[in-house]
Amino acid sequence: MTKRSLPELIDDVVVGLASEEDIARLETLAAENPDIAFAIARARQRFLALDETADELPLPEGFWERLNAKLDDRTEVPNDDTPGNVVDMAAMRGKLRRWRLSALSSIAASVALVAVLGWSTLSRQDVAVIAVLLNDQGEAVALVEAMEDNTTRVTLLEQAEVPSEMVMQVWTKPEDTGPPVSLGLLESGTSRTLTVDGLPTPHLLQLYEITTEPAGGSPTNLPTGPILGKGLAKVPVI
Repeated sequence: MTKRSLPELIDDVVVGLASEEDIARLETLAAENPDIAFAIARARQRFLALDETADELPLPEGFWERLNAKLDDRTEVPNDDTPGNVVDMAAMRGKLRRWRLSALSSIAASVALVAVLGWSTLSRQDVAVIAVLLNDQGEAVALVEAMEDNTTRVTLLEQAEVPSEMVMQVWTKPEDTGPPVSLGLLESGTSRTLTVDGLPTPHLLQLYEITTEPAGGSPTNLPTGPILGKGLAKVPVI
């Protein structure tokens, strides 16, 4: 197990650089601490954009053939009856296979490192508030990130059990004394970004929640179904 800070461990797990032991340790921590589960979801969301836009970078054409040829040239030895001068080509081929795997692993690690470093220099959208939505058992079920223009990124942290004739609907209360306002539907039951116009800039302790509503959304434009998760917004420290 490598000694490193929790944020570093989370990033390593998300980009695939952590050991199985570290992954298991982080899963245990996340199950016990909603804040850690929240941090993992944030990290996955950060790296998702890079993962989706990355191009495959194949090795140069004929790379392995040229490498094989060079190794074959170097392993030619003069005829000698002394066993110590005989090269075991089977062993050499095995080493080559292991070298290939090591090289590919190093390439993957390098790409992941570039992604981490590159992301830290990218301009982030202005996140005004963040809310972790909890269910009745106090478990984190969704992460809400609201931008200043009320573009709202909703990341589900677990698969909700929603009947086929129902749909998840996201709500917020821009004004403490006002009615809830719909931000949109999660029709596919997956995470998505919602956009709504005409609302004030999100603020500290603004309420966000997800309910189950009839297909097409609430018929009253107000929450009518069971609440899957709710939470109050916090302003991120950046």
